[in-house]
Amino acid sequence: MFVQQLEPVADSQTLSALVAVLPLLTVLVLLGAVRMRAHFAGPIGLGVAALVAWIPYGMPLGQTLSGAAQGALFGLFPIMWIVVNALWVYRMTVRTEHFDVLRRSFGRLSDDPRIQALVVAFCFGALLEALAGFGAPVAISAVMLVALGFTPVRAAVVALVANTAPVAFGAMGTPVVTLAQVTGLPLDSVASVVGRQTPLLALVVPLLLVVLVDGRRGLRETWLPALACGTAFAVAQFAASNYVSAQLADIAAALAGAGALVALPSARRPAAEPVRAAVLTGVRSDDLDREDPRPEVLRAYAPYALIVAVFSVAQLGPVKDLLAKVTQSFDWPLLDVAGPDGEPVSANVFSLPLLATGGTLVLLAGAGTALVLRVPVRAALREWAATVHELRYAILTVTSVLALAYVMNLSGQAAVIGHFVAAAGAGLAFLSPVLGWFGVAVSGSDTSANALFGALQVTAARQSGLSPELLAAANSSGGVLGKMISPQNLTIACAAVGLKGQEGDLLRKVLPWSLGLLLLMCLIVVAQSTFLAWMLP
Repeated sequence: MFVQQLEPVADSQTLSALVAVLPLLTVLVLLGAVRMRAHFAGPIGLGVAALVAWIPYGMPLGQTLSGAAQGALFGLFPIMWIVVNALWVYRMTVRTEHFDVLRRSFGRLSDDPRIQALVVAFCFGALLEALAGFGAPVAISAVMLVALGFTPVRAAVVALVANTAPVAFGAMGTPVVTLAQVTGLPLDSVASVVGRQTPLLALVVPLLLVVLVDGRRGLRETWLPALACGTAFAVAQFAASNYVSAQLADIAAALAGAGALVALPSARRPAAEPVRAAVLTGVRSDDLDREDPRPEVLRAYAPYALIVAVFSVAQLGPVKDLLAKVTQSFDWPLLDVAGPDGEPVSANVFSLPLLATGGTLVLLAGAGTALVLRVPVRAALREWAATVHELRYAILTVTSVLALAYVMNLSGQAAVIGHFVAAAGAGLAFLSPVLGWFGVAVSGSDTSANALFGALQVTAARQSGLSPELLAAANSSGGVLGKMISPQNLTIACAAVGLKGQEGDLLRKVLPWSLGLLLLMCLIVVAQSTFLAWMLP
């Protein structure tokens, strides 16, 4: 048995923490300073983590490699298993042109560009985040806004800022699933606390979007639809994440937000010509005026309805128990690790939820989508293979980052850093979202930031007397605000709307909003750690 030590380097906590931070520092420098691609930086960081675990931390090489293999497997299943199948559903809607039908359906809801920004960037962007994540919502929303007549810069800024509130539950809950796994906290507990933080952002972001589109006039004239949309989104996200399923949180929120706009008469009122002229100076797509048959419109919405139905059925007691019975648990080979207290760590036993996992449920919904959209079996399989090929670099990145996280957690590196950081005391509540924000700003992924810093946050929380669930959730909730300034998302936004090489200009436009919302999240977490502690479950 390997027993983790809190002062393995020269019996000094400070030196031990400085050595332990080397893998994280390597990844952050390679991504942020060297501008290396994430699928190269991740494996290099993993190599550094393995060396630190083996030599100064004394973890046997066999156990180090075994821990890395377990992390990589978790990265493949269930994490990328969810992402691949969710993106596959989206690709089938594009192949059958039902995605264009959906886009035209949104365009007909209102001709007011401020309302269109709410529908496309905030609501539909959240739906795309729920299904695909990893930059897809920004690219697709920005392209749709340009088709509606937005200038490329305005479309990119709106799409980036809108991609905040849904990120923590994106890709069928992948970030919170990862956070629960690397911290050892129950998924329901982590999702519940995140679901009491990000909905507060959802109340603010729609108001901010109408300001970005049309300044003070936009806020003055469309504050009611923006507030109604944000409130419906927030309530649905809170309810789904706390009482239904973390995987359904974004889907429920997106549909509720859009439903609020449809139900509000002022949201469907035609925009005044001066508003359209001032806001829309781009070229409007010609196909927006095409009328689609009602059956085709229903088919365009069907994939999302199928996903909601499959996940809802999976939450029913008897079905949930039946799916759980297929879960396989076994002792992970060549791994026998105990924490500093001498108790075996949970990673010694590995659970493989073959059916009771989001990816398998999305796969079932995808099969139903192929039937509804009339995609031949061979074509559907080709789309699935093409999805895997498209995500090959993301797969390498996620598996290597999770392998790195497992090595750091199992060797005790995360625990040592957590004990060292705990010296910040009550200030941790304020700094916790900043750490998540920084991780996402550099890596471009809330999933990666949770894998890197989740265990560290929990250890620091326990040492300083704060709620582990609160700081773990704060890592993810703060991280969503780093998404809009990450080099990955900026590049995706610029490429989507034809602004290649203008990432720096775009960064200067969104950075103030990112920092302002981050400050708001820091204050929320501080309040929840003190006088708003009643908000926590």
